[in-house]
Amino acid sequence: MAKLEELKQIKQKKLVALKKAGIDPYPDTVGNFIAIKDLLTDFKCLTQKQKKVFLVGRIMLWRPQGGLIFGQLRDQSGQIQFFVSKKDIGEKEFALWQNLEIGDFLRLGGKLFLTKRGERTVNVSDFKILSKALTPLPEKWAGLQDMEKRLRQRYLDLLLNQKAGEIFKRKTLFWQSAREFLTKQGFLEVETPILEMVPGGAEAEPFLTHYNALGQDLYLRISLELPLKKLLVGGLEKVFEIGRVFRNEGMDAEHLQDYTSLEFYWAYHNLADLQKIVQEFFRFIIKKTVGRLQHQYQGQKISWAKNFAQIDYFALFQKNVGLDLSNASDADLRAKIKLLKLKTGLDINKLGRGRMIDLLYKKICRPKIIQPSFLLGHPVEVSPLAKRDPQKPGRVLRLQPVAGGVELGNGFAELNDPLEQRQRFEQQMKLRQAGDKEAQILDDDFLTALEYGMPPAAGFGFSERLFAFLLDKSVRETTIFPAVKNKEH
Repeated sequence: MAKLEELKQIKQKKLVALKKAGIDPYPDTVGNFIAIKDLLTDFKCLTQKQKKVFLVGRIMLWRPQGGLIFGQLRDQSGQIQFFVSKKDIGEKEFALWQNLEIGDFLRLGGKLFLTKRGERTVNVSDFKILSKALTPLPEKWAGLQDMEKRLRQRYLDLLLNQKAGEIFKRKTLFWQSAREFLTKQGFLEVETPILEMVPGGAEAEPFLTHYNALGQDLYLRISLELPLKKLLVGGLEKVFEIGRVFRNEGMDAEHLQDYTSLEFYWAYHNLADLQKIVQEFFRFIIKKTVGRLQHQYQGQKISWAKNFAQIDYFALFQKNVGLDLSNASDADLRAKIKLLKLKTGLDINKLGRGRMIDLLYKKICRPKIIQPSFLLGHPVEVSPLAKRDPQKPGRVLRLQPVAGGVELGNGFAELNDPLEQRQRFEQQMKLRQAGDKEAQILDDDFLTALEYGMPPAAGFGFSERLFAFLLDKSVRETTIFPAVKNKEH
């Protein structure tokens, strides 16, 4: 088998031959054409009329047989066989076809016919090269099995694996349906800055950049939350945003550093209202995205048809970890982490109470939640932006939809007391000074906005993790161009 460089040299020679024949292998005009899908739909009518048609696409199959060439041309909508005969187009024109091959883009003109085997085919009478490929395509799908290569060269993955293309068409539908639902509910879509003076709204390490015009460092946002809450202060009562967020943290099947998130905020509504709308919202998106309310995830059948179960955070924690968060000390939590030999990546002796609770929950409790459920009543230590539960000291009014052991969103009754919010931020800053890079930074500008008064509100958000979950894939596989390590490193 010829080596890659030898094949590329052959392609270069064919490129030169086309140019010598006076053919521009990269023209700027195409001409009229019909999508292959439409051509196939109207095939019978077009064949009967013996009307000449024009189509464009990439050669995906090439079978020369003496004075004949059979091939397949593909565009985004479909694929069709074409047939070229030296007898029909003449020896000079046929000789030019010897400089074409799989991977090249063409505009073909010809009449349609049905072969003896019933194959719908274009009998080519003329052609125009649109783009000459200079590197051979991998050998169909078998030549691109390595996942890292598929992600690094996603364009080849899309070209050779039609299922990959279907993922991203479905992802577009996913976000369209989310936008449709909220718009119909009367929410206003807005855009807020990606570059921020202070990153906030989530516990994550941010990316840092420098703004030359202002002469100062800025952060890429880690959440959409705080600017949207400022809009509540400004009198916009139902707002949402779909946008990119950036978190400089670990990468795994559920996490990326650069991803799309959605958040909405709803003035004058509480956690009970939020439960109702989130359940409706999820069902609407899921039905639109996968066509039904049941799907598989990691070998488990997940059903969204019934009302979500309600699970108390403290009860779940006590059942699975064996500690009552109402009276468990920091030393108790630290001892349990050591006993279970949980890996943190951090000095366990410097972990704050909230980080230890969260670690035990994620490692021990969350995997036990399989069917769609609302996790409720979180400890205040893991929820610095949520309103306290007036009936249950030490807890907040928060919910998280969880299924298949995966967190699929986050929402709460928003904390709108500026004095308590400042105290929460100050507690987070102490954790940050102790070495917790994911603890939140005190945002004076947000606190100033709160001091002008923010109405009681409920807020909720989810990311493209939900989409990956519905398809039972990793978030990297469902991201069209995920971050990959530089080959040189």
